[in-house]
Amino acid sequence: MPLGQVNIFNMENEKKYPKNYLKFFELFKDEDACRKYLFNIRWPNGFCCPNCNNVIKIWFTAQNLIHCGICGHQTSLTSSTLYHGSRKPLLMWFQIIWMIVAQKTGVSASNLKDFMGFGSYKTAWTWLQKIRRVMTNNNSEKLFGTIEVGKIFIRGLVHGLEEKKVIEAVTVVVVAERNGNKIGNIRFRCMDTEEAADLQNIIQDNIRQGSTVITNGEKEYSFLSLEKSGYFHEVSVSGNKTNASLLHIRTIDIKLKRWLLGTHQDKVSLKYLPFYLDEFAYRFNGRMSTPGELFYNIILKSIEIGKLSKSDIVEQAT
Repeated sequence: MPLGQVNIFNMENEKKYPKNYLKFFELFKDEDACRKYLFNIRWPNGFCCPNCNNVIKIWFTAQNLIHCGICGHQTSLTSSTLYHGSRKPLLMWFQIIWMIVAQKTGVSASNLKDFMGFGSYKTAWTWLQKIRRVMTNNNSEKLFGTIEVGKIFIRGLVHGLEEKKVIEAVTVVVVAERNGNKIGNIRFRCMDTEEAADLQNIIQDNIRQGSTVITNGEKEYSFLSLEKSGYFHEVSVSGNKTNASLLHIRTIDIKLKRWLLGTHQDKVSLKYLPFYLDEFAYRFNGRMSTPGELFYNIILKSIEIGKLSKSDIVEQAT
């Protein structure tokens, strides 16, 4: 199938992503359509042979490799992407990504296994973990403005995929923008220690200088040197309960725990919790976006993330 120098699709705005599931079904009719879509997303200015820089004479082989008609070099469409080495069709990947972003509650590995016909729970779990790696805020801009910072506690976590060891509690710092009475973007970070220095680092990693940081009246916040670090610090106290005065933190706490209990039945391993938190934050921060926009964003990041094996997932979580 000749590719040439011109994009396979005319990637106008309305074709960059499907607006709804009907459009998704129309755009991705088969595997060939998915390959063409990924090709244009990965090489928006046209493919250039990495061996001889040829941009004119190229085509797909029967093995779905991009063949250079000048030097004969072959390039895999999915090499060094999230789909690297996958034996499953791209259409299946796209369908699962759409399921994850289109449903407000996401998808559990158990449900995915049954719905997509995976051979085992572990296979479905691995797929979801890979997709969660592109739902992070690592490269996102820091939050700015009036920001609530508070701690929540996630209890009853299962350690490992098969073990039934219950962890007492995990401390998670929530960072949430205040847009009047509404919640803006949010960030999560599991605390490695209970020291003020750890909390200070979390704030500096997620909030731009010049912002107003609002905390509750717990003693540990008094040890923070936020003013010296370029922040305004306000203490809000209401009652004796933790985060009682931080309404946005309380709301996020409730929504997060409902999601963990409802979708995942509280069976989330401690070492993988940060990636579940990233998924929740990604969906929450994109709640004003359409499923198509979220889908498109994940496809972009799936190309940038590079090769990701099951062993990589385990190493990242340790």
